[in-house]
Amino acid sequence: MKSLTRALFCLIALTLGAGTSAAQANAHSTMAPGTGSPGFDKLKTLVGEWEGKAQDGARVNVSYRLVSNGTALMETLHPTGESEMVTVYTADGDRVAVTHYCNANNQPHMRTAPVSGNPQKFDFPFVSVTNLASPTAGHMHHLAVTLTDNDHFSQTWTWRENGKDKTNTFLFFRKK
Repeated sequence: MKSLTRALFCLIALTLGAGTSAAQANAHSTMAPGTGSPGFDKLKTLVGEWEGKAQDGARVNVSYRLVSNGTALMETLHPTGESEMVTVYTADGDRVAVTHYCNANNQPHMRTAPVSGNPQKFDFPFVSVTNLASPTAGHMHHLAVTLTDNDHFSQTWTWRENGKDKTNTFLFFRKK
């Protein structure tokens, strides 16, 4: 009788322990992991829908959403009269890396210097580019993002073609 009681007690304990472990594992799998990157964590505040204007007055819409279990921030930028473009921001240690999927059919990669504290401005210099037709072909070569407050930010993109740079600044406000 004692061995039957002991076996039953062990079975109940194992069952409860397995259920608790499964519940804990399930809870952890649904939460986005922390990145430990203050820069990337700050950029995640952009999640949502935004309206804006380019410096020439053209309207532009942009949206941000977290993808890949919160490890990437996907930006979808749609300037008036152009096809939309996607830019993906990811933590890269204490830096933030960007890959821009341009409607010019190339993919520039840019990355910040190490970021700490509570950054408001992000400077993304050029690192490399894939699918560039020639070394002088046009591509995005630099990005600066400035977070003014929770409802306003700006982007300045630098386009490089034939060794010459042209910038375009976009001012955005959060859709309410």
